[in-house]
Formats: sequence, structure tokens, C-alpha cells
Amino acid sequence: MGDLFLVRHGETAWSRSGRHTGSTDVPLTENGREEARRLVPLIRSHRIGAAFVSPLQRARETAQLIGLDEASLDTDLREWDYGGYEGVTTVEIQRERPDWFLFTDGVAPGPPEHPGETPQEVGERADRVLAKVDAAFANNEGCVVLVAHGHFLRVLTARRLGLPPSSGALFQLATGTLCRLSTEHGRPVIAGWNVRPPS
Repeated sequence: MGDLFLVRHGETAWSRSGRHTGSTDVPLTENGREEARRLVPLIRSHRIGAAFVSPLQRARETAQLIGLDEASLDTDLREWDYGGYEGVTTVEIQRERPDWFLFTDGVAPGPPEHPGETPQEVGERADRVLAKVDAAFANNEGCVVLVAHGHFLRVLTARRLGLPPSSGALFQLATGTLCRLSTEHGRPVIAGWNVRPPS
């Protein structure tokens, strides 16, 4: 099995201000585009067997900027459905729910088209993505790259390591960074996290 690379999309205006950005299709900022461009040498230094990208424009543009024009769109890579907390910051939520924590409490219900997801539901999506990753490893040589979103990739990392979805809380993930999940003695490990090339 090869290495699994995770790319969080570059900065957006909402990520910069801390607003929960699930289904809202906001673009990258110019700084976010530059964050993505800086990852090109890191991506090009590896043989890529398969790449998958979230359908949201901030992820698609990041994939294009790092040279993954042929990445397959996968709706399972979309960000956590924040329901009633879409566009709201953690500080604002904690004014009414002081002990609220996304990875254990989930979100408030939203409208029918975006009702919100529990941590377990996000974990189930992550498991589906990981099954596709393993199938890609079986059918291709080289690494697999996923270009997606912060909270979702944190949950996916937890699941890859055999941890519950709530353990995604342990893996802070910055915009425009590359992470590498590998194996050691047949067991999944984190081989690199929040990697950026030197400025």
C-alpha cells in the first residue's frame, strides 16, 4: 500500500474569519491560491496513482493549482454539513452553548437541503472514501491524493488510524497544507502533518 496524501484547500474569506463553511461554495482568496501554488513542488516529487477532489470550488481550484486537473470528483469528500451552524463561528455558537464542541456534539439542525451531520455520519462518509482509496491502491501504482476540507480530513485521519470520528479533534489542520498518512510495520501512521514548503 502506498502513501495517502491529504491536501486541505487554500484559504477562503470564511476560513480566515473562522466561519463554519460546509456547503457554502466560497472561492479561494488570492492568499489561498498562493498557498496552493506553494504545494506544487511537494506534489510533483511523488508518483501519483490516483487523485480525488471534493466538488466544492475551493477544493477544485486547489487541485487545479497543484496540477491535479484529472482528479476525480467525489461528493463523499465534501465538508461536514454544519446544518444550522453554517456560516457561524465557534465563538458565536459558544455564547449560547458554552461547552459546545463540534467533534462530540455535532451541529444544530439546518434546513431540509442541509440538515446537518453527526460526527458518526461524517465518519461513515470518511470510511467510504477510505474504501475507495484502498481500491485505488489495489489498481494503481503510486500514492493517492485527496483534496478536501479541514474538518472532514481530520475525521478521515482518525478513521484511517482506527480511531473514532471524535478523535479528529486531535489533528489541527491549516489551509493550504499537505499531510501524509503511511504505514509502519503494516499499521497506519502519520508520516507528515501540516507540511508547507519553505518560504
